[in-house]
Formats: sequence, structure tokens, C-alpha cells
Amino acid sequence: MKKILVTGGTGFIGSHTVVELQQEGYEVIIVDNFSNSSIDVLDNITRITGIKPAFEEFDLSDRIKTADFFRRNKDIEGIIHFAAFKAVGESMEKPIEYYQNNVVSLLNILENMKAYGIRDMVFSSSCTVYGQPDELPVTEQAPIKQAWSPYGNTKQMCEEILSFTTSALPIRTIALRYFNPIGAHESALIGELPLGVPNNLVPFITQTAIGLRKVLSVFGDDYNTPDGTAIRDYIHVVDIAKAHVVAIQRMIGEKGKSDLEIFNLGTGNGSSVLEVIQSFERVSGEKLNYQIKPRRPGDVEKVWADTRFANEELGWKAELGMDEMMASAWKWEKALASKK
Repeated sequence: MKKILVTGGTGFIGSHTVVELQQEGYEVIIVDNFSNSSIDVLDNITRITGIKPAFEEFDLSDRIKTADFFRRNKDIEGIIHFAAFKAVGESMEKPIEYYQNNVVSLLNILENMKAYGIRDMVFSSSCTVYGQPDELPVTEQAPIKQAWSPYGNTKQMCEEILSFTTSALPIRTIALRYFNPIGAHESALIGELPLGVPNNLVPFITQTAIGLRKVLSVFGDDYNTPDGTAIRDYIHVVDIAKAHVVAIQRMIGEKGKSDLEIFNLGTGNGSSVLEVIQSFERVSGEKLNYQIKPRRPGDVEKVWADTRFANEELGWKAELGMDEMMASAWKWEKALASKK
């Protein structure tokens, strides 16, 4: 049984990926510091899979603790690196924290991959590296634009670090550029659980519908889009999680074409904020109270993926649609409410 380290494995995408890895027969060890997650996630993963993942709590930007962890876990065969701060708006207010956390943690991991001969990493990247693309849908060959936020810049910097690292060292990386992961596991045992005020659209939608928030803010209705609201490529988190398993299998099976491969993870379809709201209202039967607010700093106008390369080369395709995404997110929010 191959042992995979999942950093940030109690987070939104991380927890779903741990479930998919365990169900494919991998042994998983999680490192997380609960900066944006809860220890309850470990028990809920166990309830889904019947397997309790190994776990250690510390901050990967701590060089000494990271080195000690790898010294005690020399049998790790691959790494999926999620652990990072990830909110565009928050990064505009806390740029130093974002660079410290996101870039330093990657350097610490790479240092130990080199020291202990660990070859394979799947890196959690983002479509924010494209900025506002010149052409849509955006392909993996699209130029990397000047970042619109410190968060996007950290992902750009990390990809540059990986490019030079993989050319100099016996390290291979698949960078997965996510578009907008939403939804929750069908069990409603794990899902998106932001601590404090959500930075992402869908938790705001579900929290407003359940009564935790009085009003949903829609940031900008004057974009150059059909209904004036920003457009994103929303993708079900379970589809994203399954892509990580495919990526790890590709590396372990020696099927990669180069030491650094990059794939877009999206559906290939763009949905506006108002279209997401309408989908939620349709599947939930709830009417949302929302207000139009000014544009938010750091937000691009519209972006969605060209997924052909991931579909053909990686052998992965998103399978779940918007209504399924929203229905699962609502089921998750109601499950959270029932526990209070």
C-alpha cells in the first residue's frame, strides 16, 4: 500500500481527496494546522471510508517541524500539497501572511523531498495564475499575466519554483490549476466549512439561505457579461478530488511526459453569479435575499477553462453539473445546521 502525504488534508478539497485516495487503496497521512478547518473532519473521513487516516498537527511553514516530520516518515511515496491560504480578498489585506504561508511551506517540503528522495508531488494551483485571460476558454498555454492578488501571485511564484526545481532535481510535479471548486460529498459528512465570514460565493449562498446571514452580497453587476455579474467555471469538489488520484496514479505509473506537467481542472463552462444563485433557488426551493454591491478588489471579470488537455492527456473529466453541485452544498449546510 503506497503512502501518500496530503498537506491541508482536513480542508475543503483536501478532505475529499483523502476520501478518494483511501477508497482507491492508498495509505494516507495528513498534515494540517487547522487554520481553516476542524478536527472533526478526521472523524467524518473515517465514517465515510471506514479508515482513520494518520494525522499530525503542525504548520508546514515551520522548517524545523517539517524536517522532523519527514525524518520520521521516510516511507512517503508521493505528496499532494494543498496547505495554503486561499482567499483572494483576504490576501489583499494580508499579503505578508500569504507569502509567508504559501511560499515558505512549499520550499520546506521541497527541501525534504530532496533530502529523502521523494520524487512525486501533485501541487494545488489555481486559475488565478492566468489573471484576466486574453482569450476564453483559457488553455494551459495561456500566458501567465500579472497577478491580480497576492494569493494569485503566490501560486505563480510556487509554479516558478517548481519549474526550476524539477529541472535541477529528481523531482516530478503535476500542477493542477483549479477553477472554482464547490459542492460537498454526497454523504454530507464533509464539505466547505470556512471559519468566520466566507470568502467564497457558495458558502455565502447556503449560509444566507439557512439564516446564518441576513443578505448575500453580489460584488458587481456592471461587468461585460450577459447579466453583468462575474463569470467563473464552477466544478464539483468530488470531481476535483478524483483528478488528484488520477494525477498520483499517473506519476507512480511512470506515465508522465515531463517532470512538470500542468492541467486545468474545470468543466469548460462559465456560470455567472446570478446563474449560480438561480441554480441554488431551483434545487433548494429557497428564495435568496441578495444585494448588488460594488466590485471587489482582485476579482477578474470572467474566466473558464479549456479542459481538452486534461480530458485527453490526464484521462479525467468533470462529471457533475451545477444543479448537482448546489444540491450537495445545500445538503451539507442543512447537515451542519442539524448538529447545532
